[in-house]
Amino acid sequence: MSFRKKQILGFGLIMLFITVMLVGIIVMINNMKSNMLEIVEDRYGKVSQATEIQQLFSQSDRELLYLMNEENKQSREESIKRLENNRVTIQKDITTLSSILNRAQARDLLTQIQIQYENYIETETQIVQKTEGNINEKAFSSLFKEHQQKREMLTENLGKFKKVQEDLMNQALKDSNDTYNQILTVVILGILCCLLLIMGASMWVIKSTSKTLKNISDVMGNIDYTDLSTLPRVEVGIKDEIGQIGLAFNEMASSLERYNEKEQRFNEQISDQNWIQTGIADVTTMYQNIVDVELLADKFMAKLTPLIGASMGAFYLRKGEENNPHFLKVASFAGRADDVGRKSFLFGEGIIGQCAIEKKMRVIEEIPTDYTFIASGLGEVKPTSILIAPVLYEGNVVAVIELASIRPYTDLQQRLLVQLLDTLGITVNNVLGRMEIERLLAESQMMTEELQAQSEELQTQSEELQAQSEELQSQSEELRMINEQLEERTRDAEQKSMDLQMAKNDLEEKAEQLQLSSKYKSEFLANMSHELRTPLNSILILSEMLSDTAAEGSLEDQKEFATVIHSSGKDLLNLINDILDLSKVEAGKLDITFSETNLSELPSYIDQQFRHVSQKKGLSFVINKDKNVPDILYSDEQRIQQILKNLLSNSFKFTEEGSVSISIRKVEEKVAHRWVDTKGADFWIEIKVVDTGIGIAKDKQQLIFEAFQQAEGATARKYGGTGLGLSICREFIKLLGGWIMVDSQEGQGSVFTLYIPSLPNGLAAIHEVEQAPLEVAATIDAPLIQAVEIEEEKNPVPSDASSSIYQGKTVLICDDDNRNIYALKTALEAEGMNIIAAQNGIECLELMEKNLDIDIVLMDIMMPGMDGYETMQRIRSIPFFNELPIIALTAKAMKGDRQKCLEAGASDYISKPLKLDQLFSVMSVWLTKSSK
Repeated sequence: MSFRKKQILGFGLIMLFITVMLVGIIVMINNMKSNMLEIVEDRYGKVSQATEIQQLFSQSDRELLYLMNEENKQSREESIKRLENNRVTIQKDITTLSSILNRAQARDLLTQIQIQYENYIETETQIVQKTEGNINEKAFSSLFKEHQQKREMLTENLGKFKKVQEDLMNQALKDSNDTYNQILTVVILGILCCLLLIMGASMWVIKSTSKTLKNISDVMGNIDYTDLSTLPRVEVGIKDEIGQIGLAFNEMASSLERYNEKEQRFNEQISDQNWIQTGIADVTTMYQNIVDVELLADKFMAKLTPLIGASMGAFYLRKGEENNPHFLKVASFAGRADDVGRKSFLFGEGIIGQCAIEKKMRVIEEIPTDYTFIASGLGEVKPTSILIAPVLYEGNVVAVIELASIRPYTDLQQRLLVQLLDTLGITVNNVLGRMEIERLLAESQMMTEELQAQSEELQTQSEELQAQSEELQSQSEELRMINEQLEERTRDAEQKSMDLQMAKNDLEEKAEQLQLSSKYKSEFLANMSHELRTPLNSILILSEMLSDTAAEGSLEDQKEFATVIHSSGKDLLNLINDILDLSKVEAGKLDITFSETNLSELPSYIDQQFRHVSQKKGLSFVINKDKNVPDILYSDEQRIQQILKNLLSNSFKFTEEGSVSISIRKVEEKVAHRWVDTKGADFWIEIKVVDTGIGIAKDKQQLIFEAFQQAEGATARKYGGTGLGLSICREFIKLLGGWIMVDSQEGQGSVFTLYIPSLPNGLAAIHEVEQAPLEVAATIDAPLIQAVEIEEEKNPVPSDASSSIYQGKTVLICDDDNRNIYALKTALEAEGMNIIAAQNGIECLELMEKNLDIDIVLMDIMMPGMDGYETMQRIRSIPFFNELPIIALTAKAMKGDRQKCLEAGASDYISKPLKLDQLFSVMSVWLTKSSK
């Protein structure tokens, strides 16, 4: 029998017994309730009414005595009325009692009482009547005695009636008490029986289940919780609920064994992963501060080879051009003295070259007999496993490594190697990029020197052109005189004169164009000088300080210097790229490749490039692409991206608040042909770049697309740049067969619209870019880079004697470039000087009003709002600062700039890029003079 059935049987009997007992108790309680109701409602009521009749009889007797008194004649009527009321009430009570009596004795007594009461009323009536007149005392006495006898008989019967009812009530009370005693006896006996039944059922159930539970408990107590691999099982003999518990325990034991096995495997995986992450962190830490790729390869092999259990290894770096690459061994580990290994491999040559082509790691277990032996101090041993793996960056192989071991490589070692090679590719590319930046920096310095030389040549050519212009003007005057003399000659002569006049007009127009070109070139050279020298200034100062602090080990300062150098170098590289792109377009050597351009990915590309810019400036940036725009456009994807980057960069640069948005939609061919006549296009798309920036005046909207031109070109311009971006956009869109236009109002933002065709077969007839000869007017000034000659101080670093001059001095640096401020601030604070910085002329004047203890001012020239010239003039207009040393630090290095600075109020002039020894020399001279 199951445990459940046992419980149902045992507790069912108990419930049945309790139910029977409760039914009996309820029946007896109902009987007792009926008796009590009879006592309270019937017996007691009858006794109460009999008592009331007796009281009314007594009251009637008193009223009769009252009437018989002669002195109460006046209240006779009231007494009679009360007697009548008593009669009615007594008659009513007797009637009520007769209707509720159910015993014969009581009914007989009540009948006698009713007859006697009627006789009593007759006598009472006669007495009342006799009291109205003269009372015959003898007759009245006889009547009153008769009345008293009737009253006594009536009272006696009422007493008997009352006693009968009281006896019946007492008997009912006795019966009720007996019933209560019976109920109490039944309840006590029922409780005792119920307890005995419960104890019996419980003992029966407990006895039948405790044995099985004890067996299960013993098995659970024998479990060894330190070893869950093998757990005991419960022997199940009875298939009841407790047997089910045993089966559940056995199943739980099996689950715990499986879980323990999985946990052990998981712990092994975690241990392996921790070993891999530790190895990666160890190698990644080694990458820091490495700027040479061969040093990187040597350190990587020294760290990697023992880490994965290899005994010997080699590092092959990709060299050569794209069309003829090869791999050169640049580092090795545990190489032999004779170094019999190959120095280089071509693509596809040997296992190294084949691995580079397949871009997959290979493990070789069968080693040739003539393979290089691993040498040690005690002898040589042949490797049993060789591992060759490519190093990838963006899908291209940049290096290949080969590792030899005396034991097979485990899967864990190979996984570590794969993850290390993922980061190594990025590191190799970064180091190569850094080396390329250093090379470009050196080239840019050489280009700067070449530009200076070319500027001098342009100055010479300008002077020659000026002489030619004067000669042409002289010839024009002579022709005018000849024309007056030949005015009356034949028609043919007049025609010749008109031709000469047209030639003269052409010459004058060309002269004006040359002058305008000279102006453009002058502004471009000034801007170019500023844009080149500003990042170069930060690079040179911080690189010099980096070399000075390298031995001191100030790692945080070195990191900050390197960050600013990297930012400045990146700006310089972008500037050089713009110049190269424009020069390629003008030379007609820019390659345009028409291929499939995925327009569906263009919004995400734009968002990735500029979302962080909008967030940094707090601008709203919206990208909209219509659903009807095809996914594929046949054009040059690289040039489209470059155009959009230039336009969006300008929008974000010239927008301080509001929004920048770009929309892409498909337009009808006739809409595009209003601006450009390109044939053979599948469809046209329109891209609009809209901003809420400063806008462009109407008279400058065509000027901004000319090379070297900007809407603002003064020294106090707010925004930097060379003015090449929009010119490059116009030339690129022409080469793509499209068109660019601008719609703008000054102060209300700008809208740049691009029309780009989809050309599956390429552009059949690319518009020829007219390449004008590089000519400038004779009025241009050749650049003059002239260092300030200081005879008093020539030491490259301030000496101990001069250091006391700088200690505690206050320097105001006025420059709009934070990199220059940071570089100068770092160098000057190292000498114990106090630094105050301003980013424009207005801020400089405000700081000088608050700080009258400034000892020297370092003034930049090209700044937003108020340039350096105006700032120095306003400083000199304040008598208190007449003798304050002001050193002009500027990237403007054209002829006359030095004299212009001195006339504006500068005490001295230094051109950028600065040299610290030159700066400290000049400062020491002026600080010494001011202290005297």
